[in-house]
Amino acid sequence: MKLMVTGGAGFIGSAVVRLAVARGHDVVNVDALTYAACLENVAMVADSPLYTFEQADIRDAAAMNRVLSAHRPDAIMHLAAESHVDRSIDGPLAFVDTNLRGTATLLEAARRFWVEQGRPETFRFHHVSTDEVFGSLGETGRFSEESPYAPNSPYAASKAGADHLVRAWYETYDLPVVLSNCSNNYGPFHFPEKLIPVVILKALAGETIPVYGTGSNVRDWLYVEDHAEALMTVLQKGRIGRSYAIGGEAEARNIDLVETLCRILDRKRPKTRSYADQISFVTDRPGHDQRYAIDPKRIREELGWRPSLSLQEGLERTVDWYLVNEDWWRALQSRDGIGDRLGILP
Repeated sequence: MKLMVTGGAGFIGSAVVRLAVARGHDVVNVDALTYAACLENVAMVADSPLYTFEQADIRDAAAMNRVLSAHRPDAIMHLAAESHVDRSIDGPLAFVDTNLRGTATLLEAARRFWVEQGRPETFRFHHVSTDEVFGSLGETGRFSEESPYAPNSPYAASKAGADHLVRAWYETYDLPVVLSNCSNNYGPFHFPEKLIPVVILKALAGETIPVYGTGSNVRDWLYVEDHAEALMTVLQKGRIGRSYAIGGEAEARNIDLVETLCRILDRKRPKTRSYADQISFVTDRPGHDQRYAIDPKRIREELGWRPSLSLQEGLERTVDWYLVNEDWWRALQSRDGIGDRLGILP
């Protein structure tokens, strides 16, 4: 199978690229190389004859048409997106532009290509989305594929809109699509503006470890390599027109997650005081969703997938990775906004 992966130099996209190449698939990595992309994420497969890189923007229709015509993929896995909630609070229009206009442009290019190829039944357009489109949960309940959309941030709203566009291209044009909505990812190559790498890197630097509000917000955590496995499963086995909720079955309050990371660092990189002494509670994010949790029953029962790692195992692996890959994360710390508090309303 030949795959076109958009956003393949990003965090989740690169995990998909690495896995697909390892399984013997041809992969065309299409990435605009914006601030959060890093080609080092795919360096281990870059010399493979199965791997090709195209620097192109999903908002550029001519570029998308050219890439599709040149490479003739059997499937498109669409992961390219602006994804940081705090940045969406500061600059929402960039999220609307990339996540909505970019997805619509890519869908039209995919539809044109699919029609020109004779509408092959085996073609797939896999749109990768987030559980944040469903809004916030209370103390009980979990999101499923039937949950109503209720996004609360510009990022979540832009991804919700993209989900609706994909569904529309399926219903209106019969484009063979599958969709997935995942919980919070973590693991190797996680860009250093997100919670888990922020905690690890602030701790190692001896700096204050910021925790929003009271730290009571709850997330369902999914190890990124487990997610890549799930995405390949949805692509190859998922039913056309169907969506799949992908979760890690690993809920944790933010403060508990941060304290767990500190305890792991206390063991692996000990110092005279606990890293937990560096924790500081800071002003909460505007519109901060209280709780996310995924009910993964459909993907488990229909497709036979479930996460392989517990949260503790995944966090241990993640800390180990950051401790031995300092060159990777240090090279990214000079990029725009890294280390700064974003998403604070005036």
